[in-house]
Amino acid sequence: MRFLLTAALAAAITSAMSDVSRAEDPKPVTVAGLKATPPKEWKEKPAPATAMGRVVTLTLPAADGDKDETEVVVFYFEGGGGTIAQNLDRQRANFLPAEGKEKFDEKLTESKVGTMKATYLDLSGTYKKKPNPMATQFTPMKDFRELYVAFEGGGGTYYVRVLGPAKTVEKNKKDFDGWLAAFK
Repeated sequence: MRFLLTAALAAAITSAMSDVSRAEDPKPVTVAGLKATPPKEWKEKPAPATAMGRVVTLTLPAADGDKDETEVVVFYFEGGGGTIAQNLDRQRANFLPAEGKEKFDEKLTESKVGTMKATYLDLSGTYKKKPNPMATQFTPMKDFRELYVAFEGGGGTYYVRVLGPAKTVEKNKKDFDGWLAAFK
């Protein structure tokens, strides 16, 4: 009898533990009909009330010493939101040169999200953190970095943005690039 109770208890604990681990597994993200599951360390968070076009918001693990939150946000604007070039210019307008530099660091390359052609913008410098996108006032955030990927798909334009302290973005860049490539 003890053996049966012990076995039943062990089975219940095992079942509960697997339910807990499944609950913590990240959900796949769907982009233009393609899906990819983010790394386990990334945590989904509810979109803010002012979440224009947000499909999903994920937070990334911070690098040692970084206190500001770093997010991956997927945006989708069905039939709107301007051209990719206009959106790249909007992202550039959110940065100032780092202290002692004449311009912010920028690298623009072609990339892919799954099999779809994408434009990949990597910006570093002082980020102009605004209370909302249309605000003119901002708080300068030194040593920030943004990875911004734009592509057409599913009847509209998608934008995937990583924004946060440069060290944290660098720590997560390989996982981010791998996640983009994994969309199928």
